[in-house]
Amino acid sequence: MMINIKIDSRKVKPGDIFVALPGATVDGHDYIDKAVENGAVKVIVEHDVETTVEKEIVENTNKWLTDYVSKNYGKEINEMNLIGVTGTNGKTTTAYLTYQLLNKLGSKTAYIGTIGFYLPDEEFIELPNTTPNILDLYELMLEAKEKGCKNVMMEVSSHALHQERVKGINYKVAAFTNLTQDHLDYHLTMDNYLEAKKLILKQLDGPMIINADDPYASKWIDSYENTKTYGFEGTDYKIISYEDTLKGTIVKFKTPEKNYEVETNLKSKFNVYNYMTTLSIVNNLGYSIEEIIDTTKDIYPPKGRCEIIPVKEGIAVIDYAHTPDAVEKIIDAFNEHKKGKIITIVGCGGDRDPKKRPIMGRIATENSDYVVFTSDNPRTEEPQAIMDDILAGVNTNNYEVELDRRKAIVIALDKIEKDDVVLILGKGHEDYQIIGHEKIHLDDAEEVQKYINSLK
Repeated sequence: MMINIKIDSRKVKPGDIFVALPGATVDGHDYIDKAVENGAVKVIVEHDVETTVEKEIVENTNKWLTDYVSKNYGKEINEMNLIGVTGTNGKTTTAYLTYQLLNKLGSKTAYIGTIGFYLPDEEFIELPNTTPNILDLYELMLEAKEKGCKNVMMEVSSHALHQERVKGINYKVAAFTNLTQDHLDYHLTMDNYLEAKKLILKQLDGPMIINADDPYASKWIDSYENTKTYGFEGTDYKIISYEDTLKGTIVKFKTPEKNYEVETNLKSKFNVYNYMTTLSIVNNLGYSIEEIIDTTKDIYPPKGRCEIIPVKEGIAVIDYAHTPDAVEKIIDAFNEHKKGKIITIVGCGGDRDPKKRPIMGRIATENSDYVVFTSDNPRTEEPQAIMDDILAGVNTNNYEVELDRRKAIVIALDKIEKDDVVLILGKGHEDYQIIGHEKIHLDDAEEVQKYINSLK
C-alpha cells in the first residue's frame, strides 16, 4: 500500500502531497517545482515558497510527517504483532532468526532491518538504513499486512528511536542485545546512546527481553516493570553451557520450570546469545520452548554473519563486525578453539565515530596472529587519515596496511596454511564500497570465491 505522501519529488504521483524535508546535503524545498510537475496537489513547507498548488507552512516538516503518518496509519499497522530488537550488536542475526522461526512455526512474518525487507517466498528489497524513514517504514509494514503477515520483526536503531522514525508503533515484545561503543559521533556519550535505546520502552505494550550479562542490564530492569532476562546470569532463560560442533553449537539452558538442550546451525558464543534472544522473543509470543527447539534445525544465520567459506586447508569467515566489541567477540570466538593462526582483515568507516578507530586497531592486533588493515567505506574521508587513526592504537608489529580491500583479501588468503582462519570483518552482507559519495561494487564473499577459482 502506498501512502499519498512523498518526500522524494521523483516518486510523486498525481494527487500526492509533497513534504519538503530539510536535510544535511539536500533540501526538499529545492525540489518543489519538480514535485508539482509530477502531480503533487499540495506541498508542506517550512517557509513561504512560490508555487501553483496549495501550500501549508509548518514549523517543522519532519514533525508534520511523523505526526501525520503515525496518526493516520498507526491503528492499522498495530493490528499485527510488531516486534523490535535494539542493541549495538546482534540485532540483524536475532531479527533474521526470529523472522525465520516464526515463519517455520506457521505464523507469517516480515523482517525489516540492515539486510533489507523480507517477506516469505519473495525477493528481498534493499533498504538504505537499519530502520528506514517513517514513511518508508509504514509503507513496508502496510505491505506486510496486505500480504497476510501476522508479525513484523524489525531492528530498531538508536537513531530511529531518537529521530522518532518509529513513532506510533506499539511493540508487542522487544529485546535488548547489548550496548557497546558505537555511533558516538551522533550520541556523543554512552549515557546518551543508552537513553536513545531506552526510548523503545515508551512504545512497548508487552515484555522487554534483556541480556542479563550486559553491563547495562540493570539500567533496563530498573526502568521497566515487565522484564524477562536471558544469559549466564539470566533468571528466565539461563544459559548453563554451550559446546561447538562441526556445523553449529549445542546449547544447554534452563527456565524456572525445566532444563533444555538444543543444537543450532550457528557457531560461536555471540551466536548463543543471538539464539537465546530469538528463543525468548518467540516464547513470549506464545510458542512453547519444545516447539521452538524442534524448529531450530531449520533456521540459519543471514548472509555475511559469521559466514564460513572453506579456502585451501583453512577457512575464510565473512562477518559484519564493525565495532570494537563485535570485532573482539568474533576474534575471541575463533581463538577459543583454534588449531592454526587467526588472520584478521579489518578497517573503519569514514564519516563515522572516529573514537573507536584506535580501539579497534589495538583489539585486532592484540587478539589476532596477524592483521591486514584496509578500507571499509571511507566515504568522504581520506583512507590514509582513517588508517592513521586506527594505527594510533596499535602497539605491536604483527600487521600490514593495504588500503585496496580487494588486494587486502588476497594478501590474507595467500597466508592460509592448515587450520588457519581468515576473518574478513566490517562489511558482511554489503556488496559495495562507498568512496566519496559513490557506491562501487565490492562483495567480500565474491572476492573469496574469485580467489578460490584462481587456484583451480
